[in-house]
Amino acid sequence: MFTIEHEFDSTVITLVDEEAPHLREDVVINAFDDCVTLEQHEPTTDRLMRVTFSMSQLRDLAAALDLPEGVYKLVREGGGT
Repeated sequence: MFTIEHEFDSTVITLVDEEAPHLREDVVINAFDDCVTLEQHEPTTDRLMRVTFSMSQLRDLAAALDLPEGVYKLVREGGGT
């Protein structure tokens, strides 16, 4: 299950783990104009863990989900990277 909310400066997506028996904490994704953050509460340390992706890293991740093992570099149409 997931939710989508539109805030003033970002879109917030929350992923809820519904798979039993080992439920994981919710993952909150904040999509800003210049970056995307992933946040998840870590119960063993009682801390919020955050990873920040640049837009370039996010494009690479999206492409990587559909590619076989290897090393790649995305080149945007028009010669940009």
